[in-house]
Amino acid sequence: MAITAAMVKDLRDSTGAGMMDAKKALIETDGDIEAAVDWLRTKGLAKAAKKSGRTAAEGLVAVAVKDGKAVAVEVNSETDFVAKNAEFQSMVAGIAAAALGVSDIDALNAADMGGMSVADTVVAKVATVGENMSVRRMSALEGDSVAAYVHNAAADGMGKIGVLVAMKGADNGIGKQIAMHIAASNPASLSEADIDPALVEREKNILTEQARESGKPEAVIEKMIVGRMAKFFEEVTLLGQKFVINPDITVGQAAADAGVEIIGFARLEVGEGIDKVVEDFAAEVAKVAQG
Repeated sequence: MAITAAMVKDLRDSTGAGMMDAKKALIETDGDIEAAVDWLRTKGLAKAAKKSGRTAAEGLVAVAVKDGKAVAVEVNSETDFVAKNAEFQSMVAGIAAAALGVSDIDALNAADMGGMSVADTVVAKVATVGENMSVRRMSALEGDSVAAYVHNAAADGMGKIGVLVAMKGADNGIGKQIAMHIAASNPASLSEADIDPALVEREKNILTEQARESGKPEAVIEKMIVGRMAKFFEEVTLLGQKFVINPDITVGQAAADAGVEIIGFARLEVGEGIDKVVEDFAAEVAKVAQG
């Protein structure tokens, strides 16, 4: 029987399964929708897909380093309880290892992981554990030397915050110190040259309006803005920030003193930017009681 796009759509709508999974189910059952639903349920794919709408804002960031390349991968779960589970942590470690061989998240999801793709491995784990999970994002850096650091480690190489640093020159230990600084200070960019122009413009507008409220002449305000923007760049750029280990110098100076040049960094924090749904159970019960 010919499998049409409409049939695939109907099966996806009724089960929440992925497009390729729905198509495969229809092929395996010769187009029988009910049998295809059962096939998906048997494989655990329908169950996993139905959970995909639930917010997964917990989880872990795992880091891995090999041959001048460093990667950080965020894998989310719905609860911190699952993030502390040894099976979940083993899966995350495997995903981080697979990330060393790819350059972006799409390639990572398609990468082989013990005979299954990373994406299929996650789907299978969702069906087993009963929580929504996702490989949300990854970062990869290369350099003469690279360093990685994990903050709030839950297991070896994984925790709530993962940081990567890429350097030109040989690392004599400064890399981890800089990574620890990044975890604590969360710089917006490496230097003034590569900071987001929109962020600069927004900050400049705010500072300008604040200065004008002082009633000073425009010529004076312009000089004030120059000084305040310089202070802003010191605070938000990695190279301009005061080094947490030695606040008397900047991070850029610390790197130079160690004989290296920082050429890139990445910082991933679990759940960063995800809108978490806070459920008020008491309010929900009261609403049901009121009819």
